[in-house]
Amino acid sequence: MDQQQYTTLVQALADVPDPRKRRGRRYPWIMLLTLVSAAMASGQQHGRAIGQWVQEHAETLRDALEWAGRSLPSEATLRRTLRTVDLVALEERLRQINKPTPETTEQPHWQGLALDGKEVRGVRAHGRPLHLVSLARHDGIVLTQSAVADKTNEITAAPALLSGRDLSGQVVTVDALLAPPEAGVLRHQRELADQICQQHGHYLMVIKQNQPETYQAIALLFAEPPEAPAAAAVVGTLDKGHGRIEQRSLEASAALADWLRSPWRPVASGGLWPGGQQVLRRTCRRIVVATGEVSEGVTYGITSLAAHQADAVVLERLWRGHWTIENCVHYPRDVTLGEDAGQAYRGSTPQALAAPRNALLGLFRVQGWASIADAVRHYAASVDRAIVLIAAIPG
Repeated sequence: MDQQQYTTLVQALADVPDPRKRRGRRYPWIMLLTLVSAAMASGQQHGRAIGQWVQEHAETLRDALEWAGRSLPSEATLRRTLRTVDLVALEERLRQINKPTPETTEQPHWQGLALDGKEVRGVRAHGRPLHLVSLARHDGIVLTQSAVADKTNEITAAPALLSGRDLSGQVVTVDALLAPPEAGVLRHQRELADQICQQHGHYLMVIKQNQPETYQAIALLFAEPPEAPAAAAVVGTLDKGHGRIEQRSLEASAALADWLRSPWRPVASGGLWPGGQQVLRRTCRRIVVATGEVSEGVTYGITSLAAHQADAVVLERLWRGHWTIENCVHYPRDVTLGEDAGQAYRGSTPQALAAPRNALLGLFRVQGWASIADAVRHYAASVDRAIVLIAAIPG
């Protein structure tokens, strides 16, 4: 695997191969990709808007790019760029942009990596469903992404996203990646757990009722807890916001550790649940302030982190941290950057737009923007700002 590391978005785009024939190349390939990225940083969400933005800012863009030509690429040219770009190369180069890790004073520190999938909904209107599975840090920085043909193939794409990574000091969190029914969710999750352990990492996985044996064993443990010292460690949190009060408690127990790792149903070298150390029960109680309506949900999980490596406080932080991929990646892509509303479907276009969105979200965050909407408005106000952003060294 190519281990090149890039310090700017432009450097990464410069290494994406040009698919065009040599004859008739009017504009440099890197220029086309730079214009698309700068337009997207300025809030342009689809091919037509990108083309209009380029034409309306043509004079400023020529100066910023030091382009001596008489004209800039048309909308049709930019659309062809999106349709024909090599998606594998694009995703790979964007994956290798250096993404600084925020400093922390928490000890012991485990860096959370969330695995999750999403559908690009607008494409479905044209009969071309697209599902993307991403690996993102818990601070909202996407590390890599891959397309799968169907939502039920999400978990089969996960091993490739993790392949080749040194996961030392990292915890991969997984909620509900789906596997094809004929393949079996349980087998795939166990194999994924084994892969993570083999790559020197740890995992925290949610256990659903489609894994009845493990689900029932964990539920029974917490319903009829053993005597101390095997009793569960507990942590509670309380939050108020968005018109509701949320009370959460997480219980962690090592009482099933030997059963989880039992060799009677081996998966590779890891046993029933490779590396399994603790099981978890998380209870969330929500109260709607205006109406007093109360709802409560219980979720179970399993982790390869032993009690001396991660107590209930750390495990709750990792569990909650998983949802940053929804709140800090999927939501701003869908709403602020317009991914779900877009209906571009020809060729590589849908994923070719999704990949730079991930990269731009990362750039916005390392530049210190807490609000993606504020960041988009800031860069939309100045072409020079947008160009500088994608050529700037993060951190």
